[in-house]
Amino acid sequence: MHLQPMEAARLAVETMMRRYEAPLLPPVGRFHYHQGVFLSGVYQTYLLTGDERYFRYMRDWVDSVVDENGRILHFDRGQMDDLQPGILLYPLRARTDDPRYETALRMIGEIFLSYPRNRVGGFWHKSDDRCRDQMWLDGLYMGGPVCAEFGKTFDRPEYFDLVAEQAILMEKHTRDPKTGLLYHAWDAEKRMPWANPETGLSPEFWGRSIGWVGVAILDDLDFIPAEHPKAEEMRNIVRRLMKAIAPYQGADGRWYQVVDKPDGEGNWPENSCTSLFTAALCKGARTGVLEPSVLERAQRGYDGVINSLKMDGDNLLIGDVCIGTGVGDYQHYIHRPTSVNDLHGVGAFLLMCAEAARAGLK
Repeated sequence: MHLQPMEAARLAVETMMRRYEAPLLPPVGRFHYHQGVFLSGVYQTYLLTGDERYFRYMRDWVDSVVDENGRILHFDRGQMDDLQPGILLYPLRARTDDPRYETALRMIGEIFLSYPRNRVGGFWHKSDDRCRDQMWLDGLYMGGPVCAEFGKTFDRPEYFDLVAEQAILMEKHTRDPKTGLLYHAWDAEKRMPWANPETGLSPEFWGRSIGWVGVAILDDLDFIPAEHPKAEEMRNIVRRLMKAIAPYQGADGRWYQVVDKPDGEGNWPENSCTSLFTAALCKGARTGVLEPSVLERAQRGYDGVINSLKMDGDNLLIGDVCIGTGVGDYQHYIHRPTSVNDLHGVGAFLLMCAEAARAGLK
């Protein structure tokens, strides 16, 4: 089976719209990144197809979790995972006269100014004892783009500084000098059982967490001025990371659950990380951050994901996707269950399809 990027995206969106009414996207009633990532992909599909049903679907979900006064009904302000869907509020604010979206956005923006930080200034992944002082790669996607767009939308340049600071700190404290890859997490106080007692680093390079980094920073750069003093360093982070993942692309074009061990016992090719790496390669090439030659790797990644898919009647099945995952060792990651058509898997797939279409992949 081979599908063109927008053909694949439409199939995926239609499949999910048949499966879930928008207010029933899981976790039902919660303002959470599962829906935020998926609907970000739906919105990108809308931008490329113009199908207004997709925009309405996104709005229907937002309106089910944000009341008429702009109050988010159920979220944890101490989890960046529950702030990420703020990214959906910008197009709604721009398209409508409904003030609820700006009210909710301004509340989310203010949360980031007082969000807990560790001793080097990095955001905790969550503001509870389980994640105290820890920086997880995923956090760059959960917090970065929503803050960068806040800075541009409301003329608040301090948010550009905040986003750049977090990206630079994350690379500084998680990058492996040997491979150039990024460890999943860093515990600044070295308390956690998974933390290396000398470095505080987690032991493995988990695919999806690394995938969020390139996508997040390239999205940040859509809003951060090109002349910002840290913008070039952010571009360099993407360049270093995309170079680092290159040797680990598998024979079928996909990357693996634990990136640097494609031949490791029990390791397996994972579609959400491959989708995110492919999206970043495409967008990096399109925006001039990366050389056009990276599109050959992007095409291989896209083909690898597409070739792994199955159809069930009219429904597209996106499998080989790791469920939500905490930090652990090699055995922890390779034994995580996989899912079919879960929201962050389909969301990552849609982000890939959108960038693949813009980059001219076939």
